[in-house]
Amino acid sequence: MLLTIDVGNTNITLGVFDNDKLTGTFRMTTKQPRTSDEYGFSICDILQHRDIHVRDVDAVIVASVVPDIMHSLINGIIKYLSVSPLVVSSGTKTGIRIVTENPKEIGPDRIVDAVAGYELYGGPVLVVDFGTATTYDLIGPGGTFEAGITAPGIETAARSLWGGAAMLPAIEIKKPKSILAKETISSMQAGLVYGAIGQTEYIVNKIKEESGYENLTVVATGGLGKIIARETESIDIYKSDLTLNGLRLIYNKNKKR
Repeated sequence: MLLTIDVGNTNITLGVFDNDKLTGTFRMTTKQPRTSDEYGFSICDILQHRDIHVRDVDAVIVASVVPDIMHSLINGIIKYLSVSPLVVSSGTKTGIRIVTENPKEIGPDRIVDAVAGYELYGGPVLVVDFGTATTYDLIGPGGTFEAGITAPGIETAARSLWGGAAMLPAIEIKKPKSILAKETISSMQAGLVYGAIGQTEYIVNKIKEESGYENLTVVATGGLGKIIARETESIDIYKSDLTLNGLRLIYNKNKKR
């Protein structure tokens, strides 16, 4: 079995693949400091709780945007799973050619999403990831990473809102019954959700206009992406496990190495 690990700024998402089938997904918080033993034990405990035998995991791939935790995480994997993980980096074979001005600035998470978007849906494709940041990554017909747009994530914007305004409460992020809000909570929900919908539609349309890719397939992922995807025709497909599948695809391209 293959264990895929996506280390984001907020959460660590893990997925276990039996060949091409995703058999389980799990989450851990990223910001809690952990030793290598704590990482190893936590991963083993999660797997065993889902009836996945640790000894059945014979390969691990990791993509991370949080360098500070990588030493402990990798050592924990090696000590407890007896596997040396493949870490996605600039030297990893992906099948995607980056043609931006500084290819090394493109984060591993975005490359993984680009691989999944292109391999699963062809090109041109636009991958929109609603995470800590909302990212829009354009992959051309030949598998070229052509452009990337970065905006504040919905939850990031929400935390800034209630963290910076003393009288605004922390709220659940969901679409309110009407944009015509009549009290504080629904007014915040309306601003966050409808604001994200409007941003998505404008950016997607602008990308189509400037790239000339009118037949662009737009694929969304990320936890809050489901809320936005069902409210706009600008998004063609929502796939919650896009990043994990991208890791699987990259591992398959590199396993002979």
